[in-house]
Amino acid sequence: MNIDFAPELEAFRAEVAQFFATAPTPAIREAGRKTTSVFAPFKECMEWQRILFEKGWVAPHWPKESGGTGWSVEQRFIFAEEYRKADLPPLLPQSLGMVGPLLIDLGTEEQKARYLPGILSGDDFWAQGYSEPNSGSDLASLSCRAAADGDDYIINGSKIWTTYAHHANRMFMLVRTSNEGKKQQGITFLLLDRTDYPGMTIRPIIGLDGFPEQCEVFFEDVRVPQSGRVGAENEGWAVAKHLLTHERGGGNAASPTLMRYCERAREAAAATPSPFGGMLATDPVFQRELGELEADIASLGHFEKLAISGHAIARDPAFPSINKTINSELIQRASTIMAQVSGVGGLVRQLEALRVGSNVEPLGSEFDLISMPLYLNSRATTIYAGSNEVQRDLIARSLAGA
Repeated sequence: MNIDFAPELEAFRAEVAQFFATAPTPAIREAGRKTTSVFAPFKECMEWQRILFEKGWVAPHWPKESGGTGWSVEQRFIFAEEYRKADLPPLLPQSLGMVGPLLIDLGTEEQKARYLPGILSGDDFWAQGYSEPNSGSDLASLSCRAAADGDDYIINGSKIWTTYAHHANRMFMLVRTSNEGKKQQGITFLLLDRTDYPGMTIRPIIGLDGFPEQCEVFFEDVRVPQSGRVGAENEGWAVAKHLLTHERGGGNAASPTLMRYCERAREAAAATPSPFGGMLATDPVFQRELGELEADIASLGHFEKLAISGHAIARDPAFPSINKTINSELIQRASTIMAQVSGVGGLVRQLEALRVGSNVEPLGSEFDLISMPLYLNSRATTIYAGSNEVQRDLIARSLAGA
């Protein structure tokens, strides 16, 4: 099957590349270079989102009638390729990549009119309230409760690992509204208009990289309107599964980012002495490990192009789980090689140098600066959005027709 792009798309690629070469501010570019997890530095990322919104390019994967670009799948893939090649900060996924597409698919007309414009413009940022202290990989066991009271729900309980909740002004969350039946039943999907309700407390968690990316969120008799419910009461598990198809990816071209990690590792290895003499870049063991990784990333790129070309693989129910598993494990392998190349140079924690706009020069190279935080943050990739063990079980069930 031919999955090469038509020659006429090269003009589109050149237009995209030119915009990415001229539109971002120096701070946005710095944020892109210093992004060491799925989540880019918040301030600069939202500034970049507003620039893309003004250009009309903020949501290529959305339908045109909802604010998307109307591009073909090939154009969307080219856009994603050029985006990653330019080392730009990835847009935060909770709003544009998760709750926005969910509302387009399942929201009421009133909910779409109310929330989609703010998601596109970046005026609103949504946190995801899923995991709880005793309900991580087994999300269906969640216990944060919402009790109906007139036109409202009263929420009690807590959430954890709630990324950038301290920056969010809105939240989508899962709550338990009934204990009847199986644990997947009795769960309801709610939209919260704000994150400063009386009785709601947000506490940032300092991560291994030294930055407060995750948060704890506590609810004590927090009253929210039932109009924020998506789908029927007690049927939020189906809504959550629908959202996970967006969260776990598909057609987002992760391979250029991963290949860029390999390029950085190769460049740094050319200036790193090998313990066996010469430079690390010429060490046969290093060459083999990096070459195998690059070959696997190239295979992922082929897989991604098949997905956006309309191949049947993208319509397979197992596709989101396959995509998530491959991506997360390749990220971990790439970050491991980067950390190995950096060696002791990456062990010094340099928070101020890593902070965008600090103007603090790193003690070593910029590669050393980002390699260890990227390694630490990528340990979570095989856990969040459903652990890879769970994903493999879902893949097996799908392929077996179970």
